[in-house]
Amino acid sequence: MPWSAPQRPAAYAEEALVDAILDGTYPAGTTLPGERDLAVQLGVTRPTLREVLGRLERDGWLTVRHGKATRVNDFWREGGLNVLEALARRPNGLPPDFVLHLLEVRLAMAPAYARDAVRSSAVDVVACLEGAAGLADTPAAYAEFDWELHHTLTAASGNPVYTFILNGFGGLYHRMAFLYFARPEARAASQSFYQELLVAAGRKSPAAAQRVVARVMKESIALWQAVGEQGA
Repeated sequence: MPWSAPQRPAAYAEEALVDAILDGTYPAGTTLPGERDLAVQLGVTRPTLREVLGRLERDGWLTVRHGKATRVNDFWREGGLNVLEALARRPNGLPPDFVLHLLEVRLAMAPAYARDAVRSSAVDVVACLEGAAGLADTPAAYAEFDWELHHTLTAASGNPVYTFILNGFGGLYHRMAFLYFARPEARAASQSFYQELLVAAGRKSPAAAQRVVARVMKESIALWQAVGEQGA
């Protein structure tokens, strides 16, 4: 039978502290227990705990103050990209409008990185989009392809920050995309989008690619809202 490796103490402690912040055990503005007590509670050594606290401070969850208690930050205001990934691993605890906020961010970014991708590497964009014609008509196939497309576009854009941001919510992207593409009309709309973008990339027209992506990203927000209303 397959065996899974046990979680490392540092990884366990980090996940436990993030969970405690998200579930309100340690709300924003409060302080964590002292280092000695917290290490005992988590079942880790103090050096391991210091390592974990350092990582959580780097990501924006905490402010570590030497000689004083560690403060819990308001992660919505002070968190970084790793906070986004942590939230993506806990979709049941997300605010109702969180996915819409992500789609609005994608609307702001995707037309720009699609334009830059076609300008910098239209060949790569075309090669990716040519795979759309043979997609199986299933939510899983479309979710995987859509992720591959946006990853290709960000990588081809020449600006690695786009890819970092996209990767920051990769887990949530896959979960939500599966729900989105469960609707046949969403798959049909995306197939039309892929073909339109393929034409723009084939013509090496960054402006056309930008226009197509901007329009379709707006439409995807409306479709996602329809998914939410149907599930309500």
